[in-house]
Amino acid sequence: MIDHFGIGVRDFERALGFYQQVLAPLGYGSVYHVPLADTGGAKVAGFGSQAACGFWINESDQGGPALHFAFKAATKAQVDAFYTAALNAGGTDNGQPGLRPQYHPSYYGAFVLDLDGNNIEAVCHHAED
Repeated sequence: MIDHFGIGVRDFERALGFYQQVLAPLGYGSVYHVPLADTGGAKVAGFGSQAACGFWINESDQGGPALHFAFKAATKAQVDAFYTAALNAGGTDNGQPGLRPQYHPSYYGAFVLDLDGNNIEAVCHHAED
């Protein structure tokens, strides 16, 4: 349903490093930096795999409202690695990795508050991996 989305971040370089660490276990990286001439001087970076960016961060003096979004993980081990990487990168625990049967029986997720207070999640929908 969603092709891509973006969030405002107060400290672009810090957020860039945070998301590079957090998304690496899921197989995503910083794929594209929009030239400053095309953004009016604001820093903008896209994350994804190869040339397809599904998640963007943009420099903003005020950041943005706190959001919740989940990144798709292929395995439970990726969810665990996402959680550990996020905490190591300065994120705050908001729900340790584990099953969330209230969503569905094989929903395995972990929640972390990012550097701007967004509730980010990695989720795997497989019963076994």
